[in-house]
Amino acid sequence: MTTLNSSCNMNEWTTCAIWTALQAHHMPPSTEEIFTEISKDFNICWNFPNCIERIDAKHIRIHCPPNSVSQYSNYKQCHSIVLQAFVDANLKSVTVDVGAYGKQNDGGVFRNSALYQSLETRNLQLPEDTVLPLAELALPQIFVGDEAYLRTTYIMKPYSRRTLDRSKAIFNYRPSRARRVVKCAFGICSSKWRILDKSIETKVDTVVETVKCTALLHNIIIDFEDLHDFSSIDCGSLDANGGTQFKKCRMHNSVSASVKQTRDLLCEFFHSPADSVPWPDRKLLETGRNSKSSLHCVIT
Repeated sequence: MTTLNSSCNMNEWTTCAIWTALQAHHMPPSTEEIFTEISKDFNICWNFPNCIERIDAKHIRIHCPPNSVSQYSNYKQCHSIVLQAFVDANLKSVTVDVGAYGKQNDGGVFRNSALYQSLETRNLQLPEDTVLPLAELALPQIFVGDEAYLRTTYIMKPYSRRTLDRSKAIFNYRPSRARRVVKCAFGICSSKWRILDKSIETKVDTVVETVKCTALLHNIIIDFEDLHDFSSIDCGSLDANGGTQFKKCRMHNSVSASVKQTRDLLCEFFHSPADSVPWPDRKLLETGRNSKSSLHCVIT
């Protein structure tokens, strides 16, 4: 037991030392300038304008601590803590939140994160509204999340599958495509550090520091190897031809109406000549032929 505890302490000390020494350089605190650069990269690499970061979560399996089964038990019928990552267009983790109980959903984890508190208290400012490429429509800079996340003025979710028509289904493909940056980042981390793909049998504090360290090391590898072109993950033309005119509009005051209107305007933009890329419609057709989901009903 003494040997095990000594090993845990050494691991925790090492990972904490790596984080303390290198985090400021390879995962610096988010600023308005960093958000602006990320937004530009998302538009270039993933054809999604005004996207600051993509949010998603991964469950890290653990050996459940005594007397805490219900807190760490998750929907996958195992025990875990949650790694929530905010990933940029180059698969780097801009911010990570590690250690939430496995029983929490993604929205709950975000609501309890330091980033959420900073955004809600205006301690962290987002960039100003930006005009969409080849258009005259200015929209807010937003985070993109999936259905599990809460709706705020700065988080955009896809359209509900219950109300999909063809245009909404094509729109939903775009944030789904952007979501690949998070899934690819998780996949790369798990393939390099196999400890993330099995139950980690040590105390929770050590697991938290280990996971944070792997996310930081992931960034360091990308920085040193200069791996900044991941657009080949999804094939398709990245050209945008022509232009279009949009009427400038006043956003509603309510959070729900504002976010919905931003999403609707982006949906309109994705169907305009300013964003005339052919692959979203083709991908949707392929999805319909190979799936029995509600998308199939929309396109056939």
